[in-house]
Amino acid sequence: MTTKKNILVVDDDQDILEQVALTMKAAGYNVATARGQEDAEEILLQFVPDLAIVDLMMEHMDSGFALCHHIKKLYPEVPVILLTAVSAATGLDFSARQEDASSWMRADILLDKPARPEQLRAEVKRLLRA
Repeated sequence: MTTKKNILVVDDDQDILEQVALTMKAAGYNVATARGQEDAEEILLQFVPDLAIVDLMMEHMDSGFALCHHIKKLYPEVPVILLTAVSAATGLDFSARQEDASSWMRADILLDKPARPEQLRAEVKRLLRA
């Protein structure tokens, strides 16, 4: 019997939170949700995710980065997908795959919002296989 993987979804936008959570539940994962960095940090004391999907800008502009660091400190093996609308809003383009970014970002993948459900499912599946 295969055990369902646990995914933590964190976003302060209720619509995005629900959309991502529903996408992950429909793909067969157990999902816990948090409405921001502080809420997620409390949940992480009792819920160990196999993967986390985190918004970049929540309570503070860098909440997603801070939460990524917190997750990796608690559970270094847990992959983190960082969702952001920064590129669309500012025109800035950055990636977790860029060599200089990977050392401080702590996210395994950075996806632009809104992430397409099929893209999100594919990235989650890929990261959980590794």
